[in-house]
Amino acid sequence: MSLTKGLVAGAAGTVALNLTTYGDMLLRGRGSSDTPAQVADRFVNRAGVDLGDEETTANREQAAGALLGYVTGLGVGAAYGLLRSGRGALPDWVAGPLLGAAAMAGSDLPATVLGVTDPASWDRTSWVSDIVPHLVYGFTTASVYQALR
Repeated sequence: MSLTKGLVAGAAGTVALNLTTYGDMLLRGRGSSDTPAQVADRFVNRAGVDLGDEETTANREQAAGALLGYVTGLGVGAAYGLLRSGRGALPDWVAGPLLGAAAMAGSDLPATVLGVTDPASWDRTSWVSDIVPHLVYGFTTASVYQALR
């Protein structure tokens, strides 16, 4: 039951993260990040999987990158549900930033390890564009998990 609640909370958090990200894109007029697709490309290349011709490969990499984001969001929520099972939820002010940091690490660490990005080179705007949606994810996930208890 805690796993299910964590998955539902993670799904809500993922929707909130996406709404925040797309809202930022709309307000600032910025394009979407190609980092998730590049991460998917690196995974596919290392696995030796053929995704088809050039256009099909690019489309599949974009789709795989987006799906990796959902896997991260759902996975962090599910892990929280399992870890908190029988212990009660942490206060939102504690759980929110922790869950946001876990989701951010779940997406940024693979991208960094695979050489797709280097957070040390990010400017302040890039950091804010990454941190804020992940904090929204964390607080939403924590709040929904608490509400489901």
